[in-house]
Amino acid sequence: MRNLARRQVSARDVAELAGVSRTAVSRAFTPGASVSAKTRAKIEAAAAELGYHVNHLARGLITAQTGLVALIAAELHTPFRAAMLAALSESLQAAGRLGLLINTDRSDESVARALRQAIAYRTDAAIVLSGMPESALAETCLRNGMRLVLINRDEAGPGTTMIRLGDAEAGRQAFAALAAAGCQRLALAHSRAGTPSLAARAEGFRAAAAEAGRTLTEACDGPTSYQTGLDLGSRLLTRPDRPDGIFCATDLIAFGVIDAARHRFGLDVPGDVSVIGFDDVEQAGWEGYALTTFRQPVEEIARQAVASLDAGAPEEAQRITLPVPMVWRRSVRQPPR
Repeated sequence: MRNLARRQVSARDVAELAGVSRTAVSRAFTPGASVSAKTRAKIEAAAAELGYHVNHLARGLITAQTGLVALIAAELHTPFRAAMLAALSESLQAAGRLGLLINTDRSDESVARALRQAIAYRTDAAIVLSGMPESALAETCLRNGMRLVLINRDEAGPGTTMIRLGDAEAGRQAFAALAAAGCQRLALAHSRAGTPSLAARAEGFRAAAAEAGRTLTEACDGPTSYQTGLDLGSRLLTRPDRPDGIFCATDLIAFGVIDAARHRFGLDVPGDVSVIGFDDVEQAGWEGYALTTFRQPVEEIARQAVASLDAGAPEEAQRITLPVPMVWRRSVRQPPR
């Protein structure tokens, strides 16, 4: 059998074919480097003929900049996480960087292992969407010249950038919307994930209810999933004081609650029970749900995260808070006239 192995085309091969120096080839493929248009054209033609591509990993050993950014996330199958990773990878590629996806579970220990992998592969930065890195490990990343960006995480340390949303304010708005719709028996449905963003949404809803002197029913269990919403919806809607307005910490939970109301108990949404979610994933706009929810600005989150990589590590923790607009659809009944 013919041996298909072949030597990788090098910059030296390109230089010999183009009749230029090895340094000229390096300059031709370095953004912003000085090289004449005629020489660049000769080099690019030789590179195309030989099938040469720049070895960014090898260049990274020299410049200490690989262009790699670790994307550390869990629950990749969920609609919001998929949309967020797509936006991040697109923004990174537009900035001339490459995302390296590391799949984790939700635990801090899993994130710690992922960060150690990122350090081992000499990534320039890590964008963390799940779990929280220990402060000592975060300091190790920074000492190795690696930037850290935390999305919807908490407790950012010196040198890190934390991008958060107005979750608590959204919780308050959800209460106000359900109260304005005439809902008398309000409920909160959330998971046991306990992330800072989920906790803040719940706390905002609770605080607004307390200020209005209203009593809430809470149902909390399981992971942040559709099945959890189905189970929580079934639990809430079989109570003697069945709620007529439910704020769900995520759209996935809201979908489960809506399906429990309609298909298990024959209730009308929003006539019998109004439902509000959070995230505004694609499915929230489907006719079957038409979910009133809060829109996470995934494109802006990605833009801010990638832009922060070029700004240099902040001496103190940098906190960026983005608003989450409410998207009105048909899962909340019209306010009484």
